[in-house]
Order: sequence, then structure tokens, then C-alpha cells
Amino acid sequence: MNNSIIREQQITRTSVIGIVTNVLLAVFKAAVGLLSNSIAIVLDAVNNLTDAMSSVITILGVKLARRPPDDKHPFGYGRIEYFSAIIIAAIVLAAGATSLVESVKKIIRPETPDYSVVTLIIVAVAVVVKLILGRYVKAQGEKYNSEALIASGSDASFDAIISASTLVGAVINLVFKLNLDGIIGAVISCFILKAGFEMLLDSISDILGSRPDSEITRQISDCVKEVPGVLGAYDLILHNYGPDTAIGSIHVEVPDTLDGRSLHTMTRAIQSKVLERFHIFLTVGFYAVATDRQADFEKINAAAKKSPGVLGTHGVYFDDAHKTLSFDVLVDFTVRDKQGLCEAIRTELQPLFSGYEILINLDTNYSD
Repeated sequence: MNNSIIREQQITRTSVIGIVTNVLLAVFKAAVGLLSNSIAIVLDAVNNLTDAMSSVITILGVKLARRPPDDKHPFGYGRIEYFSAIIIAAIVLAAGATSLVESVKKIIRPETPDYSVVTLIIVAVAVVVKLILGRYVKAQGEKYNSEALIASGSDASFDAIISASTLVGAVINLVFKLNLDGIIGAVISCFILKAGFEMLLDSISDILGSRPDSEITRQISDCVKEVPGVLGAYDLILHNYGPDTAIGSIHVEVPDTLDGRSLHTMTRAIQSKVLERFHIFLTVGFYAVATDRQADFEKINAAAKKSPGVLGTHGVYFDDAHKTLSFDVLVDFTVRDKQGLCEAIRTELQPLFSGYEILINLDTNYSD
């Protein structure tokens, strides 16, 4: 059974557990809230229902995302999972807005809740259940790289804190006869809205194309460097087409003595290792390096780094026959005047390599 099918099955299984648990919690909390006339507990029940609905959408999203590639969408449908996360965020925001309106009404026209010991026990049990569910769902999300599950797990853990706040309000009401029901409901609503906005922003960021995880890019670069003959790996770019689908490109430095046959063998080795280990297909480009000019490389790197925004240099090549020196300069996103930066670097290097035409290519820092 391949990894995609296992991932889908585990996400579905986790989501079903979340649905059943949240529906049961919603029923118990709604009954307790209505019997005790507590808007805070009723809103907590509504929040559990939105969590259950989120799990349903997560299942639908992962099922649709598994559709095979076709002529219209050659990279598959994996990004549907991001849209399902946006729908979940919209549901959470709608629930939070509705809850806030009802809570404000309770603050303006308060009604005294009627809590009992049984009420407190049920809410306390719900807190424990939510904490366990949250940790489980989030762990599964991290294990199977599902943003929707991670968000649901984090939200469930946070819901436990919210439920705990209703429990505190109930205790205060029983002990001090102080009605904080509407205020607690408003606070809960604000936290629901905050969670919804954060989920929405995270999903939009994924669709726009966020910077890949630094640890993953480092591991990929290290994997490429394991191939015999590779002197360095640079310019890694990854395009994400869903949580478990990505393609990319990378440049590697190799000795300038290698022939086409050796480069072909190296390309296949790099692609096979990265595909097997990370399930990512890489296009590979090469920089030819004169290994006997290390001292010159260090001079070039030191001169380039004198300019603000320069992170490093690579791909240095001396064409002695045509008297050209070419290399790439990696810059961060603070650099605006790129032409001016190139001129500044040329000014630093020209006295060191007089007679050479200096050709500079600026690389953007797409990954760490």
C-alpha cells in the first residue's frame, strides 16, 4: 500500500474519531447549557459542532485531493486540501461572530444561570476529553503532514481551555453568586474568531506559496551532497501542489573535469535519492568549478559580502580563453537596487581580477 493511500486512511480515521467525539460533547453540553440557562456552555456546545463539521470537510478535502492528475491539472488536485482548510476557517469565523452577538445580548440583558454539581462534573469531563482529543489529532496531523488536522488539533486543545473558563465561571457563580456568563461567552467568541483568522491566514499563505520548511530544505541539500562528485548544492526551489506533492529544482557544483556521461549518471542519482527519501522530483542544473582556484573563490565571496543584503556566492567560473569571470550572488529580499548592487561588487572585484569581464547573476533567497 503506497504512502498516499495510508495517509488518506489515517487522516480519515482521525477525522471520524473527531466527529464522533465532538458530536457527543456538543449534545451533552447543549443539554447542560439549556437546563442551566448558561449561554457560555451552549456556545461551547456550538463550538464543538463546528469542530465536527471541520472534520467532515477535512475528510472530503483529502478524498478530493487524491484524484489522479489529468490533462487539465497535470500536477494533481492536492491543493484542494488548502481550500478545505479555508472553508473550515470560514465556518469557525461564522460561529465566532454568531456567538459574540448572542453573548453581548446576554451582557445587556443578563439571565441568571442555574448550575449544579452535575453540570460542573460534565463540563470538567469535557475539558479532559478535549485535551486528549486535541493532542491526538495534532500528533496525527504532524505525522501525516495535514494542515487541516494540525489546525483541528490545536483548536481542540484551545477549546479545552475555553471549556475550562466556562467551568471557572460556573464555580464563581455557585460560590460568589456573581453572574459572568455573558462576559465569559464574549471572551470565548473572541478566541473562536482569533482561531478562525489564524486558520484562514495559514491556508492563504499555503496557496500563495510560503517559504518551505528550513529543516526540510537543509535535509534535501544534505541528501544531494551525499552523491559522489557533488561539491555543493544551491538555489533549491520547491513548488508545492499539496501536502504530499511537490516538484523543484536545484543547482549543484561539480568539478569542471567531468564529462557528459558522468553528469548524466549524477543527475539520475540525485533525482532517485531525493524522490525516494522526500517524494519530490528535482530538476538538476550544474555549475562547473575549477577546484584549483579555491583562494580566488574566497576573495570573491568576501568582496561580495561587503554589500548589504548579500548572503553568499556560488557557481564561480573562470573562462580564461574569453577572459570572463561569472558567478551567482545570493541576496535577501531587502535588496531593491539590484543593478547598483552588481556595480558595487564589480567595483570591489575589478582590481583583483583585472582584464576579466565580470558577469554577475543575482539569485533570490527562495529557501534556506
